[in-house]
Amino acid sequence: MGDLWGLELFSLLLISLSLIFFNLCKRKRNSLNLPPGNMGWPFLGETIAYLKPYPATTIGKFMEQHISRYGKIYKSHLFGEPTIVSADAGLNRFILQNEGRLFECSYPRSIGGILGKWSMLVLVGEMHRDMRIISLNFLSNARLKTHLLREVEKHTLLVLSSWPDNSVICAQDEAKKFTFNLMAEHIMSLEPGNPETEQLKKEYITFMKGVVSAPLNFPGTAYRRALQSRSTILKFIEEKMEERIRRRREDEDDLLGWVLKNSNLSKEQILDLVLSLLFAGHETSSVAIALAIYFLQGCPSAVQQLREEHLEIAGGKKKRGRELSWDEYKKMEFTQCVISETLRLGNVVRFLHRKALKDVRYKGYDIPCGWKVLPVIAAVHLDGSLFDQAWHFNPWRWLQSSSRGGSNPTTNTHFMPFGGGPRLCAGSELAKLEMAVFIHHLVLNFSWSPAGSDQAFAFPFVDFPKGLPVAVNRLQKTGSQKFENDIVDGAERE
Repeated sequence: MGDLWGLELFSLLLISLSLIFFNLCKRKRNSLNLPPGNMGWPFLGETIAYLKPYPATTIGKFMEQHISRYGKIYKSHLFGEPTIVSADAGLNRFILQNEGRLFECSYPRSIGGILGKWSMLVLVGEMHRDMRIISLNFLSNARLKTHLLREVEKHTLLVLSSWPDNSVICAQDEAKKFTFNLMAEHIMSLEPGNPETEQLKKEYITFMKGVVSAPLNFPGTAYRRALQSRSTILKFIEEKMEERIRRRREDEDDLLGWVLKNSNLSKEQILDLVLSLLFAGHETSSVAIALAIYFLQGCPSAVQQLREEHLEIAGGKKKRGRELSWDEYKKMEFTQCVISETLRLGNVVRFLHRKALKDVRYKGYDIPCGWKVLPVIAAVHLDGSLFDQAWHFNPWRWLQSSSRGGSNPTTNTHFMPFGGGPRLCAGSELAKLEMAVFIHHLVLNFSWSPAGSDQAFAFPFVDFPKGLPVAVNRLQKTGSQKFENDIVDGAERE
């Protein structure tokens, strides 16, 4: 009897403490000056509406309506958590600059489940810093100059040489072929076209479909198939690792060899690092190249100015030799304007996942500790108060000439296509190099036009539903263009 009485007292005490804690939390929440907004349905919140596909050159109706109703900073309930959404340039910059102090990377658990717990995308703190240093060492400026420029050009020519004259190609698929083959060779020395490379590519396509799908781990779902492909890919990478260790070939000139020789990472950490770099280096760059092709086909004057810039560079190559030099790459001034405008308007990375590490106050609003925070990069890039005619493709806006009223992308604090702060994308310079070299050979060797209606959509990942079909025609071989066509023809023969 005494035990029963004691149990009842304990239960009453527990209920009382729970009520007190609930009231304190409610009182604290009521005392906070949260941004206006709508928390939506229980548990689901507004996630379904937020993730509804929309044209990638817009911010979508959800964001438009919420910004119109609540302003550029509002509260919501997204991805199963109470959330502060920011379309405010100042707050976005503040969030990224205070990574590790006030905010922390916090992606949904399903992302970590498929990319791996040691993926750079989900890691935080010292472990992320260590992984990032490894990536930066392997993607250093010196390596870009001495090794990667040559490799990027080789893989560009391999893809372009496969395009028949007067044919229709799917530009997005071709861009993905280019970036995948480049990264597969760069990371693991896999030759394009080899059976093992093609098999890995097939598994990777299945894997990618799951990364961007709903995280439903049931038989037959894209997510389940992606998990199975992940296991196959990791087994392949592990076999490559063991083969190198067995044959003492850790010094091969690729990322896997570099990591085996110069780091103390565990096998699991190396596997996740390789997989995440293959994902990051292939997917985002290929989408950016497809977007550039899409925007340029609607802007003939930009294509003409690009062609003039690259004809001049090609003339220098003819005198000096076949391969592009680093100095010639740095002369691609208008090309860099096209790249910046493509990244601004297309927004390959549309928003980031962060979490508040402590209570934060910004512009009079409270951001509670533990809440999810979404800095929406696309909303800033498409903000008409920050960029003139923001939804219009205008690469001339980036020219640094003061007479043209240009804006320098390196100093424009509103332009953040690669994120910012301590988590600034480690592969940003490689991505720009890939785009520039691909554009160089594209405009000198081909003209192109739409071969059907297609446009980029945000799902929220950016994708062309039909693969961006374009009709391509080889340009007539005259002068410097003849030299460039000879290079492409030579790549095809090789």
